[in-house]
Amino acid sequence: MLLEVLIHGAMPRAEIAVRLDLSRPTLTRVTKTLVDEGLLAEGGTELRSVMGRPSELLRVRGDTHRFLGVKLTGDRLYTAATDLTATVAARVSEPLRSTDPDEVVAQIAEVAAIYPDTTGIGVTVGGTALDGLVVSCAFLDWADVPLKAMVTQATGVPTAVGNDVQALTATEHWFGAGAGLKSMAVITIGAGVGTGLIVDGRLVEGAHGQPPNFSHVLVDSNGPLCGCGRHGCVSSYLMTHVMLRQLEGPPTYGQAVERVRRGDPEAERVFGDAGYALGVLIGTVANAVNPQKVLLTGEGLPLYEVASRLVADGFEDTYEDDPDLVELDVQPFDFGEWARSAAALAIQATITGVI
Repeated sequence: MLLEVLIHGAMPRAEIAVRLDLSRPTLTRVTKTLVDEGLLAEGGTELRSVMGRPSELLRVRGDTHRFLGVKLTGDRLYTAATDLTATVAARVSEPLRSTDPDEVVAQIAEVAAIYPDTTGIGVTVGGTALDGLVVSCAFLDWADVPLKAMVTQATGVPTAVGNDVQALTATEHWFGAGAGLKSMAVITIGAGVGTGLIVDGRLVEGAHGQPPNFSHVLVDSNGPLCGCGRHGCVSSYLMTHVMLRQLEGPPTYGQAVERVRRGDPEAERVFGDAGYALGVLIGTVANAVNPQKVLLTGEGLPLYEVASRLVADGFEDTYEDDPDLVELDVQPFDFGEWARSAAALAIQATITGVI
C-alpha cells in the first residue's frame, strides 16, 4: 500500500483497495499500521469522479525518514540527502581522496555524519554489485569489495549497494519519468554504455549482479575495434573516450561538441557514426522488450543534440515496428541525479525489507 501511494501519489482508500484487490478489513488494518508508523497521513479531499462526493486522501509522509545516496565515480563522490519520497534536501560533491576502499568508506562516513538520524544509505558504482559485494568496478579498480558491510560498520546505518544504472532505472520507474509504467528502458551514454529495463512493472535483474548489457550489439563489422576484441560494437562508437581519441588533440568532450557545431568534418563524422550507433542501440532495445518509453540520459547526452537526425536513421533502420510507437524521453543529465537514485536504492531496500 505504501508503495502504491509513493509511486502514484495521494489517493483515497477505495482506490487503493481496487488497485491492490484488498478487502475492507485488510485495508483498514494496513492503513492503521502505516498511519501509526508515521508513514501515511490523512489529509485533503479530492473529487475523483464525476459522480459521488469528494474522497479523503491518503498521502506519504516524506519527512518521517531521511536517506543518503552516494554515487562513486573514478575520482569523485556525489551525495544527495532525501526524504522518503526521494525529494532532495541537500547535495554534496567532492573529490575522492583515494580509491582505496577503506579510504572511500571513511570519506562516505564523514559525509554521513553531517546527516544524523538517517534511516538508510545507498551507494552505487559503475560496475557489478551483488548482495552488497562490489564484484568488479573498473573505474575504481575494485574487485570483491564488501562495500555494504564496510559502510554499515563505519556509519552504523543500514546500507544498500548496487549498480548505478540499475538504481537509476528503478528510481525513474518509482519517482521519475517512468512512474507507473509497465515497461520502460533506460539508456545511459558517456564513459560507458548502460541499459536498464522495466518489464511487467519490475526491474530486470540477472543472476550475477550485472545489468542488461547491449553494449556489444553489432553496428558494423568493419567498424572501430572494440575492447572486447571485435569490430563495430555499439560501445566502440559511443564511449566518449573512444570518440575523442579519433580527433586531433585530442579535445575534451565539450570542445569536440563545439567542433561539430562549427561544421568540422572529422568531428561531424565521429559524432555522426556515434549517433547512428545510438539509434541502432535504441532500436535493438525496443525490439527486445517493446517498451512504452525509452529514457535517454548520461554525460554523453550532447551527442543526441548534435546528431539527432542520424540517431533517428539508426533507430528506423533497426526497429521492426512503427517508430512512433516508442516514446523517446531525453532527460537532462546531472551527476546529482545519480546520487538521488542511490538514495532511492536505500528507500526501495528499506520498504521491501532488503536493507
